[in-house]
Amino acid sequence: MTSACMLIRTEAGKFAKVADNLDQILEVKRAFPVIGRFDVVVDLEAADAKVLAKIVMKVNRLAGVVYTETLPEVEG
Repeated sequence: MTSACMLIRTEAGKFAKVADNLDQILEVKRAFPVIGRFDVVVDLEAADAKVLAKIVMKVNRLAGVVYTETLPEVEG
């Protein structure tokens, strides 16, 4: 299992709609709006890095998403 945190910047005023749309993606465990440089924070869990990459691409194509930054968990 691969876990990651995704930070999303949305178009102005679109943060709530983007967060709602993220709930429809199975690998999204939690999505919530925040205040700061980014507008939405997402906790993801994917079977592996390949699936994680597909989810990242899917999120980037959602209406209202400007850009994302994904922070995958590293094993130490």
